[in-house]
Amino acid sequence: MNSSNGMTLVGMGGYLVVMIAIGLWYARRSNSNVEEYFLAKRSFGPWVAALSAEASDMSGWLLMGLPGVAYFTGIGEAFWTALGLFIGTWINWALVAKRLRSYSQIADNAITVPEFFSKRFHDKKRVLLAIAALISLVFFSIYVGAQFITFGKLFSYLFNANMTAMVILGAALVMLYTTLGGFWAVGMTDLIQGLLMVGALILVVGFGVFHAGGVGGVLENLKSFPGFLDFFGAASPEMVEGAQKTVNGVPLFAAEGQKYGLLTIISTLAWGLGYFGMPQVLVRFMAINRTSNIARSRNIAVVWCLVAQFAAVCIGLIGRASMPALLSNGSAAENIFIHLSMNFFPPLAAGIVISGILAASMSSCDSFMLIVASSLANDIFKDLVKKNSGEVMVMWVARLTMLLVTVFGVIIAISGSRSIFRVVSYAWAGLGAAFGPLMLFSLFWKRTTFPAAVAGMLTGGVMVALWKNVIAGFGGVFAVYELLPAFVSSCLVIWLVSLFTEKPSAKIEQEFEAAKTAEF
Repeated sequence: MNSSNGMTLVGMGGYLVVMIAIGLWYARRSNSNVEEYFLAKRSFGPWVAALSAEASDMSGWLLMGLPGVAYFTGIGEAFWTALGLFIGTWINWALVAKRLRSYSQIADNAITVPEFFSKRFHDKKRVLLAIAALISLVFFSIYVGAQFITFGKLFSYLFNANMTAMVILGAALVMLYTTLGGFWAVGMTDLIQGLLMVGALILVVGFGVFHAGGVGGVLENLKSFPGFLDFFGAASPEMVEGAQKTVNGVPLFAAEGQKYGLLTIISTLAWGLGYFGMPQVLVRFMAINRTSNIARSRNIAVVWCLVAQFAAVCIGLIGRASMPALLSNGSAAENIFIHLSMNFFPPLAAGIVISGILAASMSSCDSFMLIVASSLANDIFKDLVKKNSGEVMVMWVARLTMLLVTVFGVIIAISGSRSIFRVVSYAWAGLGAAFGPLMLFSLFWKRTTFPAAVAGMLTGGVMVALWKNVIAGFGGVFAVYELLPAFVSSCLVIWLVSLFTEKPSAKIEQEFEAAKTAEF
């Protein structure tokens, strides 16, 4: 390791020390009881709730996956994906946040999303709870694996280290402070990480535009790449043996880029549907201290989302304009943020800026791990396996669950896809389709029944896997993002099954009506 890399490591190390210190600081407070450990006793203020939701949502995908797509194929796919997520963020905060905050407390103080579903439908046998917990385990393990890929790419690039070793190191660090500090540590570190992420993005964009000769210089360079600035299409890099062809340092593209039809645009925008089923975001709604603070949280979250995603797409475009032939495939392109940071800043400052990637990945990992742990420990172990278990035992089961999720995530990271964007898209679809339609129906349609809830959740999760691995292979109209058909299928099943099954009890309807106007 040279002295330059050493200073970069010092900057990143300082950040990691601060995050672990926060976990230790909140350990004693979080370990007082289960509700404190898993939901911070519903005491998040508007800034913590907003930035914790957004930081845990965006993950390493924001600083590596999204810029990588923009770098490799141009503005089209990156723009529509970001737009769909922005719209989804706004609607989720405006439509779901307040109702879920109130309803989760009315529903016998539910502290996890699976528990909310179970208590919302008075599921005495905990069928919904068990299904939701298992779906969370499967798709969040995939999601965690994507974040560990981020760690591996980052450290192996910076220090020429073994990818597998770096994945394991990153996983161990995240597990350490999440296990110690619980939801309070997650929330407070996410606040810091959310600010660091957006700050790092803005800095890199600013310096990147300057070094590339201004906005005009960036656009002029990109115009020479067919389809690169086409909002209704994508550039098509000419590939040979997995790498883009270059001639005298100039990357080659097909003369005609790929064109986007209406179906492709709708499919890409469908990313926004996933928000209605994202436990890492929904649980922040449940943790806000007062419903009156939700409007303020929404404004903070929406502004953060707009600025962060705009900057992330710009980084990919600036990177291609200034380093056109540096990264030769989609996976390598996800390193463009690192390259720009190392080129624009002194080593110590670069370490701090690059810590934005750690911030993005760690803020998501800790949330995913805690959500799965809460589902299995609080929802399965306490409610189904050992009903008389004490709170200390439940928290130790949660820590063991985090260890298992970490192991699964590491296995996925070292044996699966190297594309952060693609791995995240699959996990996002699974969670969004399994939980999203049911969340909307649970909150806004009183006639929704328990059998419909079970059928809808299973339909969403199974359809994502079926569409991705079988149906999409037929191509044409079937080659859409799996979240869209799975989400629609789940909605139809919930609606139809509800109409043909016995309507909910008077008690369930009474709770539904109370949640519509409740203030806490």
